[in-house]
Amino acid sequence: MSRTAAGRTRTRRTVRPTAVGLVVVTAAIIGTLVYQSAASSVPSLAEVHRGDHAGTTTEADGAVTKDDGALPHGATVFDDEYPGVAKLEPDLLRALREAATDAADGGIEFSVNSGWRSPKYQNQLLRQAVSEYGSEKEAARWVATADTSPHVSGNAVDIGSFAATAWLSRHGVEYGLCQIYRNESWHYELRPKAIDRGCPPMYADPTRDPRMQL
Repeated sequence: MSRTAAGRTRTRRTVRPTAVGLVVVTAAIIGTLVYQSAASSVPSLAEVHRGDHAGTTTEADGAVTKDDGALPHGATVFDDEYPGVAKLEPDLLRALREAATDAADGGIEFSVNSGWRSPKYQNQLLRQAVSEYGSEKEAARWVATADTSPHVSGNAVDIGSFAATAWLSRHGVEYGLCQIYRNESWHYELRPKAIDRGCPPMYADPTRDPRMQL
């Protein structure tokens, strides 16, 4: 074999494993990207806990619509075009907007994950919670029935950002806005007397709330 031919043979033998290696690396990169894309659409457990009361069922799911109270990501307490905001009890909405206006001076925006909900929407969330948590008893710690939920009556709102809930935990009482359940830092209701007397003690979860036993 000539020196030139031997060189070509060595080159071919070197290229072959290199090409295979590139294929393997490329496949691994594509697999990683596909996995990340899929994983980004699956909520974490923490997101599910917020989501059960925060409107994880959306118009895109075909189950509920804007008219049922479904809200898009980033909706605020000033977005009257969404029934989920506009149908909140007027005094609650007024207090939220006053608080949101003051919080905005510090660069904090009150986004709303969920506000008013139709009975259809509430029942859908309850079914999802039973499926997620495995029992009606456990689901009740996060989602009320349509007959008892303050969301259906327009008397509750789920605030969407940590900065906003942190702000409300410090200042909400000044507007009569109180966290009701210890396990739901995002869930606020109006308690007008709290302005003078302070917010009432929180329930451990909705199952401890006498209103939910109706």
